[in-house]
Amino acid sequence: GKRKRVAGGLPYGWEQETDENGQVYFVDHINKRTTYLDPRLAFTVEDNPVKPTTRQKYDGNSTAMEILQGRDLSGKVVIITGANSGIGFETAKSLALHGAYVILACRNTSRGNDAVQRILVEWHKAKVEAMTLDLASLQSVQHFAEAFKSKNVPLHILICNAAVFGVPWCLTEDDLESTFQVNHLGHFYLVQLLEDVLRRSSPARVVMVSSESHRFTEIKDSSGKLDFSLLSPSKKEYWAMLAYNRSKLCNILFSNELNRRLSPHGVTSNSVHPGNMIYSSIHRNWWVYTLLFTLARPFTKSMVSE
Repeated sequence: GKRKRVAGGLPYGWEQETDENGQVYFVDHINKRTTYLDPRLAFTVEDNPVKPTTRQKYDGNSTAMEILQGRDLSGKVVIITGANSGIGFETAKSLALHGAYVILACRNTSRGNDAVQRILVEWHKAKVEAMTLDLASLQSVQHFAEAFKSKNVPLHILICNAAVFGVPWCLTEDDLESTFQVNHLGHFYLVQLLEDVLRRSSPARVVMVSSESHRFTEIKDSSGKLDFSLLSPSKKEYWAMLAYNRSKLCNILFSNELNRRLSPHGVTSNSVHPGNMIYSSIHRNWWVYTLLFTLARPFTKSMVSE
């Protein structure tokens, strides 16, 4: 005696069409088949159900596709840095397959274009493209922002995902320590350059991918003041793990202040921890971390595409 109803959008890969007689049918682009039966019937819900909590809906086994199930992101414009692999790619793919226009901002143009093709293989109508962005160059950040603005499109979601981890000490072309610039300062500059577009596109949001490792460092001196020498240390004072931790702390502090300043204008900012038990390619720069990640891989959550 319980009543059920169809809710949400079509599963990804499905599209609704109308035949010459005006009858609605459904196309499954993934499995190359058609049917007159609405695939959403498999996901009917009871009328007036008890709304589940977030803990009940999602857990450590949830995928990006599952979280966006039934959402229609048509008309939304998204930029994701470092989107050609790992968490960035899975996020880009899921958003694109749910209708968003996604720009993969990548340092390596070839890898960015390869990632675009991988998404288009899953759904040929996906609106996705790659643009060059090297966060180790403030000039590249500026050129990217100018190129994006020339498209005259809104910006609803900016996901600052790109990062380096465990890299040897080196200076960027801007004479700054590379971990600090790539992980934090490059993103800081990018947000500043795109702030006007975000405000015009409100409601909009910025997402900073940070890490729990921000808890294991400090950026103040003994008197409690900000120590700028810790942010971009000399080679003698450099330790890769600490540099990464400090950059992630900067991400969170920046996100908090950005939200305080822009939320009254319809732009929110949140920092997120992607999880301790996720196997991605961020460890690729140092063999010690690669070994540790390899040993831990059987006990970690992997990217779907890897």
